[in-house]
Amino acid sequence: MSNLDLNNLLDGWPHEPGQVKARKIRGNDGREKVQLRIDLGIIQMEMQGRPDGERPFGYESLLQYHQSRVDAAQTQGSVYELSEGDLVALQQEAVQYYHRYLSLFQLQDYTNVIRDTGRNLELCDFVSEHAPEEDAKWVFEQFRPYMIMMNTRARASIEIQGERIGEAIRVIEGGKRQIESFYRSINQPEWIESSSELAFLNEWLEEVRENMPLSPLELMERDLERAIADEAYERAAELRDAIQKLSRQSRRKS
Repeated sequence: MSNLDLNNLLDGWPHEPGQVKARKIRGNDGREKVQLRIDLGIIQMEMQGRPDGERPFGYESLLQYHQSRVDAAQTQGSVYELSEGDLVALQQEAVQYYHRYLSLFQLQDYTNVIRDTGRNLELCDFVSEHAPEEDAKWVFEQFRPYMIMMNTRARASIEIQGERIGEAIRVIEGGKRQIESFYRSINQPEWIESSSELAFLNEWLEEVRENMPLSPLELMERDLERAIADEAYERAAELRDAIQKLSRQSRRKS
């Protein structure tokens, strides 16, 4: 009888409360998988398709299955509504994708974080359109700001890795606008001030801006301020002329 004790897998990989600990492994089937350490063991997920590897009703996910049923209902001229059981199953599926994108973010696999957060945001849109009760919709919608934040973090991290700091800033600002727009759409603009997701993006945006390389014009403007402070007036005059010349060149190019 083979040894099924999980301690063999957990040795050297302790659980740390509050810390996301994940790793990629090669499965017995030769496919790459991702493992997430939890307090009582390990969650193992497929890298592609539904994280548990299942294909409900022959589809990649329950979401795709229900999307296909909407198409069939529309063909018949009927309205498609999700049942309570459908919503419970879709929520359970969404949790699987959440565990995977959380693990992938820790592993800096940002491309697949974008894929999985985008998928769960698509699910929110689908439920919002086809759930009959507002309370059922909110079960999903309450997590939309978090999903937008994680999607934004992944997209901006890719830009930062490519040293495209300006584009990263635009991505973060866009994510902030999406979250703010969501709160306004549900008539809760006051939540903008208390949103932990917006607080994180604001803090990160400030950090990214502080580390953004200065342009030649910005460098000269900083040198000008120092020259004036040091009362190096001849140097300040030279810098002022150079700044004016560079500014005119920039305006002509634009």
